[in-house]
Amino acid sequence: MPISKLLLCALTSTACFAVSIDLHDATVVIRPGDRPNAEKTAAIVLLEELQKRTGLELKTSTTWPKNGPVIAITSKASVPEWAHAIPPLTVNKPDSYRLFADVASNTVWIAGADPRATLYGVGQLLRRLDWSGGKLSLDSSIDITTSPAYPIRGHQLGYRAQANSYDAWSPAQFEQYIRELTFFGVNAIEGIPFEDDRPTPVIKFSRREMNRAIGDICHRYGLEYWIWLPAVFDLKDTAKRTQLLNQFAEFSRDTTELSGIFFPGGDPGSNPPELVLPFLEDVAKQMQPAHPQAKVWLSLQWFTKPQVDSVYQYISQSKPPWFAGLVAGPSGPPIPETRQRLPKQYKLRLYPDFTHNKICQYQVPSWDLAYSLTLGREAINPRPAEFTMIHNRFAPYSDGFISYSDGVHDDVNKTVFSSLSWDPSTAVRDILIDYGRVFFAPATGDRAADGILALERNWRGALIDNGGVDGTLLLWQQLERENPRLESNWRWQMCLLRANYDAYVRRRLLYETQLEKNANVLLAASTKAGSEKTMTAATDVLNQSVKQPASPELRARIVDLCEKLFQSIGLQTSVEKYHAINAERGAVLDFIDLPLNNRWWLEDEFKKVRSLSSESAKVSRLQTLAFWENPGPGSYYDNVGNIAKSPRVVRSDSEGTERGLIRESEPSFWWWDQGKSRTRLSFQVTLWPREVVYEGLDPKATYVVRSSGYGQALLRVNGERVEPASDGKEMGDVKEFPVAAKYFQDSKLVLTWDAPVNESKLNWRNKSRLAEVWLIKK
Repeated sequence: MPISKLLLCALTSTACFAVSIDLHDATVVIRPGDRPNAEKTAAIVLLEELQKRTGLELKTSTTWPKNGPVIAITSKASVPEWAHAIPPLTVNKPDSYRLFADVASNTVWIAGADPRATLYGVGQLLRRLDWSGGKLSLDSSIDITTSPAYPIRGHQLGYRAQANSYDAWSPAQFEQYIRELTFFGVNAIEGIPFEDDRPTPVIKFSRREMNRAIGDICHRYGLEYWIWLPAVFDLKDTAKRTQLLNQFAEFSRDTTELSGIFFPGGDPGSNPPELVLPFLEDVAKQMQPAHPQAKVWLSLQWFTKPQVDSVYQYISQSKPPWFAGLVAGPSGPPIPETRQRLPKQYKLRLYPDFTHNKICQYQVPSWDLAYSLTLGREAINPRPAEFTMIHNRFAPYSDGFISYSDGVHDDVNKTVFSSLSWDPSTAVRDILIDYGRVFFAPATGDRAADGILALERNWRGALIDNGGVDGTLLLWQQLERENPRLESNWRWQMCLLRANYDAYVRRRLLYETQLEKNANVLLAASTKAGSEKTMTAATDVLNQSVKQPASPELRARIVDLCEKLFQSIGLQTSVEKYHAINAERGAVLDFIDLPLNNRWWLEDEFKKVRSLSSESAKVSRLQTLAFWENPGPGSYYDNVGNIAKSPRVVRSDSEGTERGLIRESEPSFWWWDQGKSRTRLSFQVTLWPREVVYEGLDPKATYVVRSSGYGQALLRVNGERVEPASDGKEMGDVKEFPVAAKYFQDSKLVLTWDAPVNESKLNWRNKSRLAEVWLIKK
């Protein structure tokens, strides 16, 4: 309630109660005569969205009705034909608006500082309305005047094979999604018109046709239309360079709207600035005739330090008129440094990666290996609290953002960043309540918001220890029972899929972890039972997960929801069934049965054991397998990258560290054999930890440090370099470091590692890594 109304209540000693304006028979009044596209679209959006939600078909008119409630939309301060004073707008920044309920005249005003602002006013109204079938009302105390904090607020929606949903869409689906993004203040859409021309069965429209359509949508909505234009070939290749310029010239002529060109320095592409900058000048020349206001932007991704320096030197000396600013993207220089070095007359745009969960700019912190194995890089990934911290950490350096997104699975993240770029002070739960109100139902907003926050918490820390996962499922199951009409709502379906999938993975993890423990008990007894009998019995135990799987009802529900999501929004959760372009791109259904213990690895090890020449050698190996993670009393084991099995590892991204800061220690979740590697699970996640700390050691004992990994492991014990007695280099080999007694006389030992040497030119996949560390008490 506005302060003025509170004062009125106090001064008159009148009880103030919430009063609603009934709008079920309202007339939407628009300005007579020709109106700009965005203002026309604002009225269309309001009428169509209200009809979808309530079934009501409100009247529209250019003249004021004699009676009944009114929703008036205008970007003009005065409309003489209406004979009604328009509430004044106290701010005049672009996109500013006022949403005001006037009880006296039974009118809801949407007054914009410009035509596009009316569209955002409509979005705010849709978030504030109370509605259900045949009913529509608004709290009469509504009086919101607001303007955006940042001028660039957008998302990349690339119509290409790599996307896990956009490529299956029609122009109408693109328009609906773009429309819904404007509810939360989005003013820019970035397309990908040329890159990635792989064929896929889900694409129904040509790239050129869809590029035109998206430009037309942005034109009608008054939105900026950007494109992402990489050069994935050597720019010295004049034929390919000319071909891309010709493609762009055709696109430039085709599109009705073009605001900006974003050229990534890398990811993809590997051209140096001396080739990139002349190419961008030629791009600018191509677009100037049709789009004279459009500018070119450049990211410094993958550029070396000398190359970065050369770009800044070029900008400062040449001051190219076609250049608008830099884009801060993944694998680029730090954002604060970029803003500091960039001349003030140029802008800085953020390019945050909302779409990936791992091996990315903002990897999920403290993510359990079981999730990494089954959910991969592009699962449905609401991370509202984390992206709130990331936005509020980096946005002040920028002029706004256009995100990297390859599908609707990151829809919550888009909404959070969009809302915060309008008003950074907004509480994340309030954003999610609005999300639930406008996309689900006003009565569901609060609980749906808590359900989404709970989904984010499902992903934090050791999954086995996270009892809240089943509680999250119970909440969403209850919401599902109470809201059957939302069964076909794709956002609702995504939340249900994640709640069911998380709980299913946890139940399987608990079950299969216990099965492996039971199998190890049998392996430990192999000295008495004999190798063959032991392996047969252990295999039978491990295979119980196949013969008697955990929670088949949850699995069936997941399969059902994946089908529904493919039908409702084109989400491709399987390569074979739903045409995902590859297994990494959100194909969670393809990993629903992936073992969450070492069953596959042990099956392969048993084959190796059977080939050994003697029974004693066979039993010895089985003993090694049995006690792999349990080296005995006084000894310790850590799978350093696995949050669930590394209690002695000190991580730089502790709970108290603000998200968005550079994290020194981040695990690498490896992707081998299309995500279905039979390698030991402990090898599939690695980390260079800040420290591994042991306390309560026996000062009279003899200790040895062992480690597994790949390549180098330059160990320091209490700060002093120690050399290995054995130095295995391949994954699965063991390094062994004797520990002198002087290091643990105070009963404490601290292990650290120097950075591997001579690896600067290696691809990251070929660099040294650390998987496991043991401290063995002899």
